[in-house]
Amino acid sequence: MSVPLAIDVRGMTKRFGKRTVVDDVDLAVATGEIVGFLGPNGSGKTTTIRMICGLLKPDAGEGTVLGLDVRTQSAAIKRQVGYMTQRFSFYEDLTIAENLTFVARLYELDPVDEAVAKTLDGLGLTSRKDQLAGTLSGGWKQRLALAACIMHQPKLLLLDEPTAGVDPKARREFWDEIHRLAGDGLTVLVSTHYMDEAERCHRIGYIAYGRMLATGTVEEVVKGSGLVTFVVHGALKPAQIRALEAADGVEQVAPFGATLHVVGTDRGKLEAALAPLRSEAGIKVEPGETSLEDVFIKFMTRAQERAA
Repeated sequence: MSVPLAIDVRGMTKRFGKRTVVDDVDLAVATGEIVGFLGPNGSGKTTTIRMICGLLKPDAGEGTVLGLDVRTQSAAIKRQVGYMTQRFSFYEDLTIAENLTFVARLYELDPVDEAVAKTLDGLGLTSRKDQLAGTLSGGWKQRLALAACIMHQPKLLLLDEPTAGVDPKARREFWDEIHRLAGDGLTVLVSTHYMDEAERCHRIGYIAYGRMLATGTVEEVVKGSGLVTFVVHGALKPAQIRALEAADGVEQVAPFGATLHVVGTDRGKLEAALAPLRSEAGIKVEPGETSLEDVFIKFMTRAQERAA
């Protein structure tokens, strides 16, 4: 039995004046799934999210969100969605509890005190409930924002770069919470720039200049890129690195600690470019594993070339 789709939109397009920001995007997200939405700044991620949650009306396209028509039932969609924006958007001169009380009243939750207490407890905020929001660290502000987004028990959670500026420990705790929520049936669409976060998603989609370039599991996207990676161990001279960067078939050269990752799509050309290094004393060349970052740099480079 197939899992129903929480998001099922096709041909989503949005223009601002003569500029097409989102161009014919298809997106399908199953109920209870965590899907990562990746792409460079200005790629159309936020605009797509806002069309999905009913804040923007698409200029073209159709589909459903939580079984509701994305074009004609946006008001009903908003009631069942939690949307966490990039910027902290709560009152900094109110306490955590006061902010959540305000949100509970907006959603007409009844009784308000019970809804707030349950939310505070669920996200470990009870001990800080009387602290002013403006005095919170980035990680605690993030937790407050998430609490406000889920206190009305939405069916779909949209997160727009939620962990920007948050330390690694808080990021990990945040993602543990997201997986717990998804395990309870909540569907999550999250935009991110962090490769380790993308790898924690069930599936990912990559968008650039408004076009969806790839979707699938991390393994599927990496395999579908057709990239080949070699790792060079040893101290290379600057002139050797420049020669490698200029060699035919070499698309990326990136240092990783004491090693150099050399990436391209043509294995034969890469082997030829690396051949002179194999005879060098103290240098070892061996096959490597293509990373998600390698794939996204390739996507970004190609998208920039097309745009130019």
